[in-house]
Amino acid sequence: MPAAERVLLRSVTMWLLLQSLLLLASCLRSAAAFPKGCYPSEEEGLKTFRCSNARLTEVPRDIPNDTNKLYLDSNRIPFLPRDAFQDLPLLLELDLSHNAIASVESGAFRGLAEHLRSLDLSSNRLVSVSKDAFSNLKAKVNLSDNPWLCDCRLQELIRTVDLAAGSSAGIVCDSSAQEEHIGKAFLQVIADTDFCNVYKKTTDIAMLVTMFGWFAMVISYLVYYVRQNQEDARRHLEYLKSLPSKQRRSEESSTISTVV
Repeated sequence: MPAAERVLLRSVTMWLLLQSLLLLASCLRSAAAFPKGCYPSEEEGLKTFRCSNARLTEVPRDIPNDTNKLYLDSNRIPFLPRDAFQDLPLLLELDLSHNAIASVESGAFRGLAEHLRSLDLSSNRLVSVSKDAFSNLKAKVNLSDNPWLCDCRLQELIRTVDLAAGSSAGIVCDSSAQEEHIGKAFLQVIADTDFCNVYKKTTDIAMLVTMFGWFAMVISYLVYYVRQNQEDARRHLEYLKSLPSKQRRSEESSTISTVV
């Protein structure tokens, strides 16, 4: 083999080796940036990032922004802050089941409305969540197996989200203002009870009671004022009667002119 070809072959070999080393270093550096127990993969042509059973206490950072499926299930995440997933514009599926989530801030899912198609929040510690937390979200949402407080707020939330098929039976009243609702599926309860109308009626009654109270106070004050004036007038007349005739007539004239 000519010397020139040997030099060229050696150069190509070295170049390929260098590229391989750089690629390996890049992969190792990326892996090191991920939280312990998290790793990327590809499933059915979709870029997936798995952090199941990773003992996470918050939504991890540095999730690849081209992730399509994100698994954060079976961790210890207690709440979802505002803009928790704003850097994941291509996310299609989000699994947050079996955590300790008790609070979801408004705007937690901002940026996911256009593409997200599945959101699993089952088996958490959700008691009450504002409907604004799911504003404009088109995903199928699983809210089952949470200790829900059955009230108007939950009713508004259920009307806002698109529940995942088969998950509605798992939304059960763990607490309620009416004891007979506890342990029943929420959709079964609201078939007979409109929590928001009950709340509105209660609010209206409270307003009427307040207005009646103020009205009664005003009437009482007016009655007291009139009676007090009558008593003062009676005392003044008695005083006038006790005066000599001439002085009494003068005082009566003065009183009448004052009244007129």
